[in-house]
Amino acid sequence: MNAADLGLPVDVPSTALFTDQYELTMLQAALRGGTADRRSVFEVFTRRLPEGRRYGVVAGTGRVLDAVENFRFDPDVLGYLREHGIVDEPTLTWLADYRFGGDIWGYPEGEVYFPGSPILRVEGSFAECVLLETVILSILNHDSAIAAAASRMSSAAGGRRLIEMGARRTHELSAVASARAAYVGGFDSTSDLAAGFRYGIPTVGTSAHAFTLLHDTERDAFRAQVDSLGRGTTLLVDTYDVTEAVRTAVEVAGPELGAVRIDSGDLLLVAHRVRQQLDELGARDTRIIVTSDLDEYAIASLAAAPVDAYGVGTQLVTGSGHPTGSMVYKLVARAESGDPRAPLRPVAKKSLGGKMSIGGRKWAARRLDADGVAEAEVVGTGQVPTELADRQLLVELVKGGEIVAREPLDAARERHIAARAGLPMSALQLSRGEPVIPTEYV
Repeated sequence: MNAADLGLPVDVPSTALFTDQYELTMLQAALRGGTADRRSVFEVFTRRLPEGRRYGVVAGTGRVLDAVENFRFDPDVLGYLREHGIVDEPTLTWLADYRFGGDIWGYPEGEVYFPGSPILRVEGSFAECVLLETVILSILNHDSAIAAAASRMSSAAGGRRLIEMGARRTHELSAVASARAAYVGGFDSTSDLAAGFRYGIPTVGTSAHAFTLLHDTERDAFRAQVDSLGRGTTLLVDTYDVTEAVRTAVEVAGPELGAVRIDSGDLLLVAHRVRQQLDELGARDTRIIVTSDLDEYAIASLAAAPVDAYGVGTQLVTGSGHPTGSMVYKLVARAESGDPRAPLRPVAKKSLGGKMSIGGRKWAARRLDADGVAEAEVVGTGQVPTELADRQLLVELVKGGEIVAREPLDAARERHIAARAGLPMSALQLSRGEPVIPTEYV
């Protein structure tokens, strides 16, 4: 059985109230004004990447599909809206039967994106599409920010394993979403059991300093842990004196000791000393795991250290300084009437301060150079050029209200590895710079 089908306390019966009030008041006015049924196209995009980032990572698509499916106004929700006078009775009657019946296209989860990329396209009546704005942006902005940070850390780690361990540094529900997004971005496991249960992400964990401090001696703590979890466990060695702890750890567990974890100090220096000591004690296969407020820059600085895995918390679940993808959800086309045969016409916001949008229902494709490396993100309306027909990025996610593109989380993770590998090598640089490829409009 798929754990995702079991449901958890982290799920909610309905996602309908994960929204801003003005979505409902717009609906009420559109219903009264006779424009609610106009066929409409909304798009999710970002005008710019976070400062210094070379690419973005699409994450949260699977959660968006769940949210759309569970967007239902049950009697309790309708009662709340009625009691507080948020919308009128005709609107409540309309909401009682709400089911999204339109189409959604988007970049598949794990794909990379750039400024102007039409990451998600939502099509249907104005009424059914406008209600989804807040919950879609909430999920994509959060998860894509975490996945982008995870991708940079994964790149910096150079193949060494990464453990997500930020549950204690964020909201309990965000922790589950963060672990999922981090897995898409390249992390290997999580300490969060809810994320493991909900999404099938591998979970890890052994002990904290409290366990060592509980015992009369460090040896007693190590013995208790080894007796319980076996010689392949990971022993935390920086509660007191690292050198003495490593010696004791090998004496207790033998050379079969699985790993030691270092959570403080000059990690580069300490890791070298611990590796030398382990080798001298015969524990040549014992791995070294480092934690302690790591980010992609700290991970990169440890590239020359004999480290086997990194545990990352705070910086990961806060997007390593950029906790949102700054995505927006804009109406880009709409019909001139409620007639389903009425043609769509482009609409766009015109404003100062860099908040303009580009009208029209868009497609996107990635142009490659002669070596098969991405050289431009091409975005356009109308006919797709023949040479880009097989390079289109949007895939159908929802058709006529039915989800058609659910996939295992591992598929998104593998897609991201492939997408990142298809970018110019400068995409992996941690130094500040512009998006690694330009966005061209045609």
